[in-house]
Amino acid sequence: MKKLHFENYLNIEHTQAKNLFNTAYPWVVIRDLKNRFHEVVHVLGSEYKEIEKGIWIHLTAKVDKTVNIVGPCIVGANAHLRHCAYIRENVIIGSDVIVGNSSELKNAILFDKVQAPHFNYVGDSIMGYKSHIGAGSILSNMKSNKTEVSIKLSSEETITTGLRKFGAIVGDEVEIGCNAVINPGTIIGRGSMIYPLSNPRGVIPEGVIYKQDGTKVPIRKED
Repeated sequence: MKKLHFENYLNIEHTQAKNLFNTAYPWVVIRDLKNRFHEVVHVLGSEYKEIEKGIWIHLTAKVDKTVNIVGPCIVGANAHLRHCAYIRENVIIGSDVIVGNSSELKNAILFDKVQAPHFNYVGDSIMGYKSHIGAGSILSNMKSNKTEVSIKLSSEETITTGLRKFGAIVGDEVEIGCNAVINPGTIIGRGSMIYPLSNPRGVIPEGVIYKQDGTKVPIRKED
């Protein structure tokens, strides 16, 4: 499915992990992140320091004392990991990223200038350049029945991922409102807005507002 290729959602020039995107489908990057993590570490510059085994932090990044990091993990330039953030293995955090109070990341890639600032969970997911997730919102990564995650293209068509844990692909400059729950296997197009308290699934087109009842309306661009 060509429309699901990563280049339709993500500008890979805004992540340290750009070399991992040599496959069409972005969920494959999530699947292989653990085994390919060393490829990203290998190309890090001297401005990154391994502060503990498997934890590489840029010299300009700020990590609050109460942050808990379980490596492997990479934290980019000018990123800020705030009070009680929990980073759980195989996480790549880009430049100027904010990971806030009590937010939890696991097996995830956050592109440059992402914000996950308040009480968020980002599991087995990719958040694109300048995307933002509101307070209390969750990128859920496992179905209730713990079966394989599929991507719902329409009421009749789905595509299998081969993954039991897969959260979301959040495109560049997406805004997700407070207390939204993004279902496993959701893909959100560039520049779209997800209403607070909504529960999207499947493929959300770029440049739309997704309302709580599932209605999608185009975002009006100012002249």
